[in-house]
Amino acid sequence: MALKRVVVTGLGALTPIGSTVQEFRESLFNGDSGAVPITRFDTSLFKTKFACELRNYDAGNYFDRKEARKMDPYCQYAIISADEAILDSGLDLEKIDKDRVGVIMSSGIGGMGTFEDEIANFAKGDGTPRFNPFFVPKMISDIASGQISIKYGLRGPNYCTVAACASSTVSLINAFDHIRLGRADIMVAGGSEAPVTTGGLAGFNALHALSTRNDDYKTASRPFDLDRDGFVMGEGGGALILEDYDHAVKRGAKIYCELVGGGLSADAHHLTAPHPEGLGAALVMSNALFDAGIQPEDIDYINVHGTSTPLGDIVEPLAILSVFKEHAYKLSISSTKSMHGHLLGAAGAVEALACILAINDSRIPPTINHFTDDPQIDSKLDFTFLKAKDREVRYALSNTFGFGGHNATVIFKKMDA
Repeated sequence: MALKRVVVTGLGALTPIGSTVQEFRESLFNGDSGAVPITRFDTSLFKTKFACELRNYDAGNYFDRKEARKMDPYCQYAIISADEAILDSGLDLEKIDKDRVGVIMSSGIGGMGTFEDEIANFAKGDGTPRFNPFFVPKMISDIASGQISIKYGLRGPNYCTVAACASSTVSLINAFDHIRLGRADIMVAGGSEAPVTTGGLAGFNALHALSTRNDDYKTASRPFDLDRDGFVMGEGGGALILEDYDHAVKRGAKIYCELVGGGLSADAHHLTAPHPEGLGAALVMSNALFDAGIQPEDIDYINVHGTSTPLGDIVEPLAILSVFKEHAYKLSISSTKSMHGHLLGAAGAVEALACILAINDSRIPPTINHFTDDPQIDSKLDFTFLKAKDREVRYALSNTFGFGGHNATVIFKKMDA
């Protein structure tokens, strides 16, 4: 059986640097930082007091009060980004076969805030287990996919993938496979995360993973800079409509680009640290290139994992050099986490959007907040520091790496005329 071609026909975003795809696009190429002091709880006792929070988010702008109370914020973010992607795709939901439309919206953590609130309320009580009946349905990571399918009556494949910070990239790969193998015509795929909670902040502080640059939070996310001191946590969601190419053409859909390959690998090394030689990172990129049937020299742009952590930012360039050899110096590279922060399980979906916008705008988003080169990182690589750069992008590759050594890579291709 010949594999079907898979294209992207809709985009949705709810991010710290833009509450729609258009807002995200403008901030992305302008090099805006989404880092702000945390406002939703008291951070006076925390080492880190800032994050990339959503701008002026109010659930009441999207849901009625009763509806919102049944959903953890991570689920709200997933639905909002999926709504925009479905609207953007121009799908006529009355004319498509909903048995052939699926949803894979992933989250690395799920309803952390819901879990914290319910346990805190129980601890303050008299020991009687009075839990909200929506506690479990609000908390579990798969419920966003379920809510989207219920809202739109989509009866195709429906689940989530959990692979830490690689979760939503894995969801894109799974959705890609469902379509190219003929199991579905359309998939709503992506991810969301709402980790800006007391537990989220305290947990990552305990791991010494977060930046503590409280006096200069706007420049705290410094991928590849000598003085980087950890990542900046972000929140939000991203969604893509993936569609069988023939199906999209038949209905006259606008097509942003083609998804041509995906790769998976494991570091098999450590719970939280990457392999020091980047073996898993190199393998996942090689696997994605093989899956796409292209050569390393075909890639123009890499949206790197680039979290602004001391070890991770050394290892990923080593892996790129291992895979791309001399072509590595001709690549454009950037870490958009320098702007929107690290959205954990939603990172892959949001950074896939950045790749798609780079292809469609012929422009490379920057890596902002660079001040000092790190002598352990090859300075001849083009990290697109500080300012966006015009460049035709025919193939764009996006890397996401998660705790547990989970690695996932996707490759997008500009549509031929």
